[in-house]
Amino acid sequence: MVLCSRMLINTILLEFHDNIYSGHLSEDRTMERTKTCAWWPSWRKDVIEYFHSCDRCHKANKATDKRFGLMIHIKESRTPWEVVHMDWVTALPPEVDKSYNACLVIFDRYRKTPIFLPCHKDETVMDTALMIWSRAISHTGLFKNIISDTEPNFTSALWTNFVRFVYETLDNSSKIKSTMTVLSRNI
Repeated sequence: MVLCSRMLINTILLEFHDNIYSGHLSEDRTMERTKTCAWWPSWRKDVIEYFHSCDRCHKANKATDKRFGLMIHIKESRTPWEVVHMDWVTALPPEVDKSYNACLVIFDRYRKTPIFLPCHKDETVMDTALMIWSRAISHTGLFKNIISDTEPNFTSALWTNFVRFVYETLDNSSKIKSTMTVLSRNI
């Protein structure tokens, strides 16, 4: 059916998109249904405009995920263990003799080398700081930059004060979440 009247075009769009039996179809499905039954010179443009002007669809399809922060440039490491990433790997099966159920991963950006520190999922901030001090820094030396995610252990006041006392800078990866996620999953 070839349509010329704006009123008929609006009726078709209403019927194929807003109909209670259709249930606010997606843009593609509205186009499919429209193209099988009707045609007019600007039908694609009209379907897209109609779809994007639908208030009910915009309210129902609101983005609910957390937005990433601003991307920042991570300094390139010139020496080993200068810039490190820290992240927790949790929900591991417990080890038989020590019942470790988590692992703290410290990743060196220069050598692309990880250190795995077995631990418990419910480690306190003090336990985490002591574990890093005794089991990582004693072998590698002090780190210049620590990039970590926003776990409570890495964002608490005690951890921040410990890091500022010992190190130069601390970056939480809410700003660089995608980089941390990729690095953690690649290990």
